[in-house]
Amino acid sequence: MTKENYKDYLKRLLVIAVPIILSNIISQVQMLIDRAFLGHVDNLYMSALSNVNSPIWTTMSFCFSLVVGASIIISQKVGAGKKDQTEEYAAAMMKWNNVIPLVLFVFWALFSEPVFRLMGVSEALMPICLEYARYFIPCFLILGLEASSSVIMQTSNYTKPLVYFGIVRAGLNLFLDWALIFGNLGFPALGIKGAAIATTIAEYAGFIYCWFIFVSSKKLPTRPRLKTTLKAPLKPFLVSARLGLNTALEDFGWNFGNLMMIRILNTINDMAAGIYTIVFSVEILVVVVFGALGQGTMTLSGEAVGKKDRDQYKGVCIVAYALSAVVALVLLVFALIMPQKIIAIFTSDANIIATCSMYLLMICLNLFCKAGNIIVGNGIRGSGDTAWMFYTQIFGTIGVIACASLFVFVFKWGIAGVFAAVMLDEAVRTFVNLAKYISISKKLPAAIEA
Repeated sequence: MTKENYKDYLKRLLVIAVPIILSNIISQVQMLIDRAFLGHVDNLYMSALSNVNSPIWTTMSFCFSLVVGASIIISQKVGAGKKDQTEEYAAAMMKWNNVIPLVLFVFWALFSEPVFRLMGVSEALMPICLEYARYFIPCFLILGLEASSSVIMQTSNYTKPLVYFGIVRAGLNLFLDWALIFGNLGFPALGIKGAAIATTIAEYAGFIYCWFIFVSSKKLPTRPRLKTTLKAPLKPFLVSARLGLNTALEDFGWNFGNLMMIRILNTINDMAAGIYTIVFSVEILVVVVFGALGQGTMTLSGEAVGKKDRDQYKGVCIVAYALSAVVALVLLVFALIMPQKIIAIFTSDANIIATCSMYLLMICLNLFCKAGNIIVGNGIRGSGDTAWMFYTQIFGTIGVIACASLFVFVFKWGIAGVFAAVMLDEAVRTFVNLAKYISISKKLPAAIEA
């Protein structure tokens, strides 16, 4: 590969990833401010958010991950120039991807409290968790269309509307947070209930705006026609969902491991989960960058497989990881220079600030391995192999739960034991997944010809 090749891969990667990055960062900054507002009202709110968001996001991410199969197939069909098959899979996704979110909405409406009890939520936190969940779960009703439209934009290499979606959603959310959490402009001070209402209203407003752009834009070649969508049979969706199911189960495995981390933290004290949430709230700012670069990597890797371009398959992944490593290094520098100022954004409690500083450094060091898993994992998925990452996640989930239990309950490391288990899990899976990626890369031409 020449220097010009890498420049081309970088340009194409950034065209897809930058709008997603900006949209994600805008959304995450909004969430950080949301959590900062709540943290300064009541420290228990941070633990409540952790206990609510972890299980709900586990089910939400399943819906987003399920369409990964459609994204891979559509990208490969685009690379191979098969327009009819591209529309076939896109239409089926747009039509049938709304069923599971509706089922999940009903599930959370009926069974929120039993889920939280299984997580070990204390009686002090239970009313707070239930109140937040009650006003947040309507977001499931638009989840299917939101996930499907994102795939169409991504596979069309036109993700710019996602930036404006993020701006509309985040701007409205912050305004409503300020008004509803604290009771400004004559509104009642609703605390965490106000945060949930603000988030739901903002999600719907952002969705309406993004959907308008989606319907009217002329820059979405993979968008199916309405007539084709209405008549789309179930079979193409099942084919793509079967491919995406591995990724959905992989994400479920990761989220289940995270749920168990929260469960273990709840045995330490009521604030342990809150500390965990604060640290990962900082980490997520750069992880969303990795995720966006990973989405671009998967799309361009899928195109490379479709047109049998081994150089693109390898080059895109190299460029994406290099960018991710730079971003990880920037956050690590800030964590070394001003850790307490970063944590103070979320709480004024001096003890929590001092405690979180060490954990922040640990998680920043972990970012280099996390970036590897995200970028390399998406390269593996782009080749059409979505099962491998699911298998490694199974062992990773079992391993991280076992290690966290050992470190917390036997070695008595407390919260530090949970962070140590997370770091060990990411490191081991990074080397395993990298070995698989190299193997796929070497065999790619023969595998395609076969």
